[in-house]
Amino acid sequence: MTTEKIVLVVDDEAMIRESVSAYITQQGYQVLTAEDGKEALEIFQKKPIAFIILDLMLPGMSGEEVCQIVRKQSRVPIIMLTAKIQEEDVLNGLDIGADDYVMKPFSIKQLYARMEAILRRTTDDLKPLAQKFSWNNDDLQIDFEHNEVRKQGELLNLTPSEWKILSALIKYPKKVFSRENLIELVFGPDFDGYDRVIDTHVKNLRKKVELDPRKPIYIKTVHGLGYKFGGDKD
Repeated sequence: MTTEKIVLVVDDEAMIRESVSAYITQQGYQVLTAEDGKEALEIFQKKPIAFIILDLMLPGMSGEEVCQIVRKQSRVPIIMLTAKIQEEDVLNGLDIGADDYVMKPFSIKQLYARMEAILRRTTDDLKPLAQKFSWNNDDLQIDFEHNEVRKQGELLNLTPSEWKILSALIKYPKKVFSRENLIELVFGPDFDGYDRVIDTHVKNLRKKVELDPRKPIYIKTVHGLGYKFGGDKD
């Protein structure tokens, strides 16, 4: 681990902030804490945060609101802590940009393991065949060297999970990825949540890279099998 990575823990319960902070600090990370959304955003604007652990049930500004504001500026990985058990609540959290979720009460070791898995997936990547690609007269461009994706020249703000899915599809354009393939790619082999989370990430990705998400030309569905990349290179 490295103290260069700063983890922001946001929860209104002091016991959770202190216990999570203490454990992650022991693993070699620097940890900052916030007890509400306003304080969390102030820290986020001032510090180079590498990871956010975010409670959704915060006083004043909700965790959902914090997540949405962060996602407009950054694709820093976010794990949401939630006491909500309905599938719709979890999918909504992923829909606004969270990368994973952990239900309360939770094991701190499990939370840390999920954080580490997400950090590995966002830093350790398969080497692409080239550093830059473009499709359909520069309609869509990807730069693996700088981790940038542009749509009609405009820089897109992808979440780490969206970047991972798009990168895999592009690097293996003829491969059909099943939901299980993408779940392992994005969440790791120990994921035990809803398989529909992948559909949510794909839906969000299509909103960003497709001209008409209902008629995708890049992120294509292979019925009964999964997803594949369908763009024609320039």
